[in-house]
Amino acid sequence: MPAGIRHDDLRRRNRAMVIAEVRRSGQPSRTSIANATGLSHSTISAISSDLMGEGILVETASAETAKSRRGRPQVGLGLNPKAAATVTIVLSLNHLVGALIDYSGVMVAEESCKLPTLELSQEELIEACIAMVERLVKKNNTQRKILRLMIAVQGITDSHSRKMLWSPITSHTDLELADLLEKRFGIPSTVENDCNMITVALRWRDPDRYKNDFIAILLSHGIGMGLMLKGELFTGTHSSGAEFGHMNHLPHGALCRCGRRGCVEAYAGNYAIWRNAHGLAEDVAPLVDIDDADMLELAESARNHPGRVRDAFHTAGEAIGYGLGSMFALIDPAPVAVVGIGAAAFDLIEPSLRDAIANTAGGQHNKAISFAAIPDEFSLIREGSAMHALTHIDSAIFAPGNGTKT
Repeated sequence: MPAGIRHDDLRRRNRAMVIAEVRRSGQPSRTSIANATGLSHSTISAISSDLMGEGILVETASAETAKSRRGRPQVGLGLNPKAAATVTIVLSLNHLVGALIDYSGVMVAEESCKLPTLELSQEELIEACIAMVERLVKKNNTQRKILRLMIAVQGITDSHSRKMLWSPITSHTDLELADLLEKRFGIPSTVENDCNMITVALRWRDPDRYKNDFIAILLSHGIGMGLMLKGELFTGTHSSGAEFGHMNHLPHGALCRCGRRGCVEAYAGNYAIWRNAHGLAEDVAPLVDIDDADMLELAESARNHPGRVRDAFHTAGEAIGYGLGSMFALIDPAPVAVVGIGAAAFDLIEPSLRDAIANTAGGQHNKAISFAAIPDEFSLIREGSAMHALTHIDSAIFAPGNGTKT
């Protein structure tokens, strides 16, 4: 045992490594876990026996055997779906989506509803979130215990993941959502920025592309960013971090829905593209919401006809490109995922985006910057929220042995 590591700490670390490898690999054999973690076979056997006895892991057919179909079948280890569960809520402009996720990461139940977020009182908005959690909790009709509530919000959260500090979807600020959920349900709760959860999901979906350093940009009604640096999700000391959409693009420029002028979002958000495409003045108040189908129709018109509509998408790309170029002047170029309905029009945005990056100090490695377009933001937010919650259960509850037998 290395000097300075107590037996309990070593046990917790080893259990965490085994659980993490099972979650990462799906249904690995004990041999595969030993190869990946460097732990001895005897240690793996002892830990897996304990975890199965606690109802955290179950034996399955090994994923490696299923792929190769050769040799003697190996017994795999999988996450027990009944070991625990988490409830995730996604709160965005005029939408509330929730899911009950079992411990293996499979969605058990889903709820969604439309609600006028800008019109609701603070009490009504909070009650809508609580009511959705209640409906999902009622659908948990097995023995699995809900150990974590996660709410992902479109807006700025505090660095302790307790409050929604500000959001363009409501006029209400400093909403203590985590405290309110914990008080109502008695379940540990957190509040996270939606783009940060997109970033978490991307790393799980495609770890080869999205490794230690990458960027996720949400192109939707608003513009958001999630940032992974040195393998850690970037957050600020006071807030959730990278508010890329509200970086200034042009001082005293177009009106943003945040109330300031010249933000990146004021040129690249759906409402900004719509405003420019229809020849409206920059100080015209942003539309509250624009249907995705309307944005897709606008993009198709831009592809087919040169002129003002196509220029609106080029203007959006320019604003994003100069913002990214400024970032790449501070950090090395990294893979970028463009997420949301705007990704469906990325072919219209990318040329001016790349031209703008090339005109900045961060553009000296322009050719090394790669982009991937992923239109479906909600599945990523939900997936990232679930994985964020489940890996917390892995490391903070089950690895130390704080779980109960199921």
